[in-house]
Amino acid sequence: MSKPGDPGWLGWLESTWLADVLRGAPLLYPLLETVHILGFVVLVGAAVMFDLRLLGLSRRLPVTELAAHLLPWARRGLAVAAASGALLFLTQATQLGRSPVFGLKLALLALAGLNAALFHRGVFRSVRDWDTEAAAPPAARGAAVLSVLLWTAVITCGRLLAYL
Repeated sequence: MSKPGDPGWLGWLESTWLADVLRGAPLLYPLLETVHILGFVVLVGAAVMFDLRLLGLSRRLPVTELAAHLLPWARRGLAVAAASGALLFLTQATQLGRSPVFGLKLALLALAGLNAALFHRGVFRSVRDWDTEAAAPPAARGAAVLSVLLWTAVITCGRLLAYL
């Protein structure tokens, strides 16, 4: 049996008792897929709602209040999607590990996270200047457009995994 770090670590993951349980229970895998999708719905729904505000919709809503309300939901959605995604990965680790689409999905997820981190550590620090009514600065709008594009691409890759 291989161990993590060995060339066959994906096969090792796939042969764990947990992967066997997930593959063996007829309804468990589809339920886990549903949970994964719902996690993404919450995460991406919250992110896109916030991005739309940055792009000028609903300017009467303060950006800070919207962030305070939506960011916790996005984090919860991310936690659910990541946990369920890790479990789904166990069942097909070797196949997914070789898939360029899966690699692209992970890279896009990392870029979406980096985009959010740079936004919050950068332009969001001046949010008091453009919190209500004023247009968000170009850097905030650019981050919002990039966010929508990245999350759309992540979802597209996730769907393509079933077909490629």
